[in-house]
Amino acid sequence: MSNTNIRPEEPIDQAAVRAILRQCFPGPEEAHLVDQLRSRGDAEIMLVAQEDGRPVGFVALSRMRAPFKALGLAPVAVLPEYRNHGIAAELILRALADARDAGWEGVFVLGDPDYYNRFGFTIEAAQGFNSPFSGPHFMALALAGDRLPASSGAVEYAPAFSEL
Repeated sequence: MSNTNIRPEEPIDQAAVRAILRQCFPGPEEAHLVDQLRSRGDAEIMLVAQEDGRPVGFVALSRMRAPFKALGLAPVAVLPEYRNHGIAAELILRALADARDAGWEGVFVLGDPDYYNRFGFTIEAAQGFNSPFSGPHFMALALAGDRLPASSGAVEYAPAFSEL
């Protein structure tokens, strides 16, 4: 990963990000989701991983409706030929650090607990919240302290997610 540069997405990256998402997911939905998050102003943190000046990975954190200042982590994508080199982990860690620095209080994610536990996400932290995604893959992470500011309530991803 010595050649990997993680940086905020710039407008010039949008076509490359769209191509990454189309290559990493089975359909165009994630690319459309990211376009909608951008255009509706719900994207808070969007980062690109570059290798040798070429975008090879992407992560987004978008605003959620929750009982505290919360973001949703999705999507995360790394081109197949660059996987298993820690790029996705580096993108996620940087995105979480940026969110913490910006004063966000928590992050929710829907994904594989075996993968996301390493970043501090837990199913237990999300259990008291009502979401269409509640269940064994819905997790949360406190960014300010060791606990979220609330332990229950309704949480909703940005409206673009309901259009997937």
